[in-house]
Amino acid sequence: MFRQILGIIVFVSAMFWSSSGHTEEPDDAIILPEVEVRATHDSHFEAVSQYTVTEQDIELQSSDRPANVLRMVPGLITTNPGGGPGKPDNYLLRGFDADHGTDLAGFLDGMPLNLRSHAHGQGYLDLNFLIPETMKRVDAYKGPYQVQFGDFATAGAVNFVTRDVVEEGVVQVASGQFNTQRQLLMFSPTKDTVRSLVALEGFYTDGPYVNPNRALRVNGLAKATMNPTTRSELTVTGTYYQGRWNSPGEIPLRAVESGLISRFGSIDPYQGGRTQRSTGHIRYHYDTPSGGTLFAETYLQYYALKLVSDFTFFLNDPVNGDGIEQADRRSVYGGEVGYRQSGKLLDVESSATVGVQTRVDDAHVRLSTQRQGVLVETTSDSRIHEASYSPYLRLEFQPAPWARLTGGTRADYFQFNVRNLCQTGCPQNPSGSVDAMIMTTKGNVILGPWAGTEIFLNAGTGFHSNDARAVVSSSSVQALPKATGYEVGLRTRQWDRLEVSASFWLLDLTSELVYQGNLGTTQILGATRRYGTDLGSRFQLLDWLSLSGSATLNSAEFRETGQAIPQAPTMTGRGELTARLPMGLAASLQMVYLGARPLTQDRSLNAQAWTIVNFVARYRPQSKGWWQRMEGFFSIQNLLDASWRQTQLAYETKLATDAAPVNGIQFTPGGPRTVSAGIAWHY
Repeated sequence: MFRQILGIIVFVSAMFWSSSGHTEEPDDAIILPEVEVRATHDSHFEAVSQYTVTEQDIELQSSDRPANVLRMVPGLITTNPGGGPGKPDNYLLRGFDADHGTDLAGFLDGMPLNLRSHAHGQGYLDLNFLIPETMKRVDAYKGPYQVQFGDFATAGAVNFVTRDVVEEGVVQVASGQFNTQRQLLMFSPTKDTVRSLVALEGFYTDGPYVNPNRALRVNGLAKATMNPTTRSELTVTGTYYQGRWNSPGEIPLRAVESGLISRFGSIDPYQGGRTQRSTGHIRYHYDTPSGGTLFAETYLQYYALKLVSDFTFFLNDPVNGDGIEQADRRSVYGGEVGYRQSGKLLDVESSATVGVQTRVDDAHVRLSTQRQGVLVETTSDSRIHEASYSPYLRLEFQPAPWARLTGGTRADYFQFNVRNLCQTGCPQNPSGSVDAMIMTTKGNVILGPWAGTEIFLNAGTGFHSNDARAVVSSSSVQALPKATGYEVGLRTRQWDRLEVSASFWLLDLTSELVYQGNLGTTQILGATRRYGTDLGSRFQLLDWLSLSGSATLNSAEFRETGQAIPQAPTMTGRGELTARLPMGLAASLQMVYLGARPLTQDRSLNAQAWTIVNFVARYRPQSKGWWQRMEGFFSIQNLLDASWRQTQLAYETKLATDAAPVNGIQFTPGGPRTVSAGIAWHY
C-alpha cells in the first residue's frame, strides 16, 4: 500500500507543477544579458580533506554506475562487487574497506541513505537510484568531524545535492558495447514561482559476462521548490527506482588460472536479484527577522531487495550447494528540526545551531538457502525495529579574520528490537531488545589564509551502529562502537593557477565487528588503528587545460596484535587531465589506481594492484543555429584494456572438483575496454 501511495504522490506532484506554466513576460520587459556566476564551496571548509565534486566534474564521468562520481573524491575508491544495478559498490576510504557502506554515510539533500541492519550488510548504501545529471554537486567529508553527521560517518560522509531547476530540457540516448543502452529525459516544467525538475532514466546492459548480466535500471525524480513567503522556502522531492540483474558472483582465482572458467565466467550462473526503492522528502526553512533560521524536514522511504548469491559453492552442503537468498523489505521514516542563529557574542562573529534528528527502520529481513534459485530452507527470519533520536549543538566563532573555530556535540540514543519470525529451527536467529546511547564531540580550527595558505586542525569522535541482530544476541557486542579521529593539514594557492593540499590523519575504532549476512553470524575482531597521509594538487596549465591529481598512503592494523585489517586499502591514486575549449569541446583523461593490500590478517594473501584509464569527451557547437541544441558524447572505459580485479576477498571455497576446501582469492573481474557514445537534444 505504501508503495502505491508514495508513487501517486510523486506522480501528482510532477503533474501539478508541470501544469502551473510559465509567467508571461510583459511586452515592455527589459531583457538583461546573461551573467554567469560561479561560486566556490570551499570558503567554509572545516577540514582540508573536505571536497566538492561540481556539476562540471560530473558531466565528464561515466554514467553506467552513479557511484562513479565518488571516484572524483581524493582517496575514495569504488568497485563493483559483481552485482547489477541493485547491489551497491564497495567503498574504500582512509584505510577502511567500508564494504557496502558500514563506515561511509550517504545522504541525498540531507536525507540518510544507508540502511541499518540490512539483510546483506550493515549500513547498506545503494546509490544506483541516483541520476547523475540531476546533481548540482556532491559534498564529501572525511573523518568524524561534522556535527550534523551521526551513524556510519566514521571514515567519512557524502551528500548528493540535487538541482532545483535546469535551464534547458534534454533528451539523451546512448549505446555501447555489450548491448549497453541508456536513455535520459530531464526538464523543468516551471522555473519561476515554482522551480521544478523532472528526470527519467533507463539503463540496460548485458556486460562482458559469459552469462549475460541482463541488468536493467529504471529511475525517476520529481522535485518542486517554492517560496511560500519572502522569508521561507519549501521543497518537495520524490524518487522511484527499480532494478533487476543476473550476476556471475565472486569467482575463485584458481578456477580462472586452471582454465576451468574464463575471467567473465561463473561457477554458479543462478545468481542475481531485484530491488526497488521509493522516497519522499519534504524540506522547509524560515529566515527570521532577527537573523536566525528555523529549518525542518521529514522523509519516508520504501525499500525491497531479493538477492541470490553463492559464495562458497559446496563447502557447507555437498548435495544442494551453498546458494543463499537474502531478502529485505522495509520502510524508513524520520526527520530533523532545528534553529540556527547568527550574530555577535562579546563582539565576536558567531553562530549556534541546535537541532534534533530522528529515524526509524521497520524491516523484515530473511536469510534462506537456495538451489538454482529455488528456496530450500530458512536460516534466519527477523522483524527488526530500530530507532534513533539525536539532539545536537553546533557552534562557530570567528575571533579574528584569520581564525575560525567550529564544533559541537551530539547525543545518539538507539533502540534495537528484534523478533524471531521462524516457526521452527533457525538456531542462529536471536530475539530481544537493547537500548544504547553514545555522546560524540567535534572540534575544528581553521587558521589563515597567510600568503594564500590555510592550516586546519581537526579532532572528533563518531560511531557506526552495529546490526541489531548482533546487538541483541550477545552482551559482548558493542552496539555503538566509537571512532576517535585527528587530522592536521594545509591548503595553499599560489600564482592563481596552482593549489596543493596535504594532511596527516589518525583514527581509532574501539571494536571492529562484522555481521556476516551471508552466514547469519557475527565476527568480533577487536580494536583497530588507522592512519595515513592525503596529498592533492590542481594545476591550471592553460586557460582551457587543467591537471589534477591525488595520492593517499594508509596503514590499518589491529591494535592488540598488529595484524593487518583485511581488504583495507594501503595506497590509492588518481590523476586527471581536463580540456575545456571555447569551441564547445570538453574532454577528460582519467587514471585511477588502487594498490596491493592484504586480504588476510597474517598478510599471507594480497590483492592485486590495478590501474585503469578512462576517457570521456563531450561536444556541443557554440555557433548559432539549430545544431547548437545538439550535443555528442563519447567514452572509453579501461582505455588500455587492463586485466584487473575489482572486489577481491580471501576465504575458503569448495568446488565440485575439489577433494577438500581451499583457502584462496575470490574476485569479480573488472570490465574490459568498453566504448560507448550518444547524442543529446537540448530544448
